[in-house]
Amino acid sequence: MIKIRKGQAPGHLQRAAFHERFMQSFRDPNFASEGEALARIEAIAWHNYMDSRKAPVTRKGGAGFADPEYPISVEWLEARARLRKAQAAWAKPSTPSRVLLVNGSPRNDGTCPGENSKTHRMVQLAKTQLDKAKIECDVLDLSLLASEYGRRIHPCKGCVSTAMPLCHWPCSCYPNHSLNQVGDWMNEIYERWVSAHGVILFTPTHWYQATSPLKLMIDRLVCADGGNPDPSSTHGKKASEAKELEMNGWNYPKHLAGRVYGVVVHGDVAGVEELRRNLTDWFDWIGMIDAGAKARLDRYLGYYQPYATSHDVLDADRDFQKEVRNVSRAVAHAVTRLRAGHLKPPDSGLKPPRPK
Repeated sequence: MIKIRKGQAPGHLQRAAFHERFMQSFRDPNFASEGEALARIEAIAWHNYMDSRKAPVTRKGGAGFADPEYPISVEWLEARARLRKAQAAWAKPSTPSRVLLVNGSPRNDGTCPGENSKTHRMVQLAKTQLDKAKIECDVLDLSLLASEYGRRIHPCKGCVSTAMPLCHWPCSCYPNHSLNQVGDWMNEIYERWVSAHGVILFTPTHWYQATSPLKLMIDRLVCADGGNPDPSSTHGKKASEAKELEMNGWNYPKHLAGRVYGVVVHGDVAGVEELRRNLTDWFDWIGMIDAGAKARLDRYLGYYQPYATSHDVLDADRDFQKEVRNVSRAVAHAVTRLRAGHLKPPDSGLKPPRPK
């Protein structure tokens, strides 16, 4: 393995390069009058960068953690508390049934070119059907990444590739204040997934694959499948401790297991079948429950036709609209049966011959 000396890690910035990166957010001439103030703030940011102040506000984990004395990010502790509360509410029979509708398109009427996506329209079709079924809907619109100030999902760093216990639930990689990797949306998104009894993903196909916003979210959900709920057990990101935990036997907890899923994938030329298969296989792997064949939809809209008339094609394709509604009907029915104790995966009692 190649050893990298301290201060020479890939991406490490020297002072001049840091200045250029810092000032990118203040190119607007309206900031010119605050040059001295920005210089003082930049000096603090440079100090924090060099000092690697990832989580400047911490407190001891306390009772219930492997090392009660280990200082943990307050932001992470607050996110953990919200997830535990959401999971407890999810499990109560008195909690109203909720379905999370995920719009995976990066387009909305606030992005370039200022026109709503067909995916957004499909979400609304499904929502109307779920409203009729008296099921609460939570619409997670990932297109906000392209249109809302400061909205971000930072990329997964692949900690799990070192050892599963190094990947914390919820993700502890962000925020990283020393690198200005802040404003991360995922802690809110984790809570919304945990709160849902069912999830439906709606997405167009971009170059045979998932859209950029959808893939960012899915990658960051890796911690939901086997993630470590106790960062003190690895004292943060100590790889040697995480490897030891994994080699001693890790149970790979599936934090989102037991929720129902449906998928709507559309495209215009190619790739919808492969993307739908990828998404449903992922859902199966993380322990979520298939709502049936009618909840897994992949269709072409305007096959090899102009993009300019694609909304007209959607208007005219009444059968496709009915199929989208059927996805929501199937998920609603499955959620109702699941919560009544009448729906269990037929293979739930089987142990995999080669567990991870």
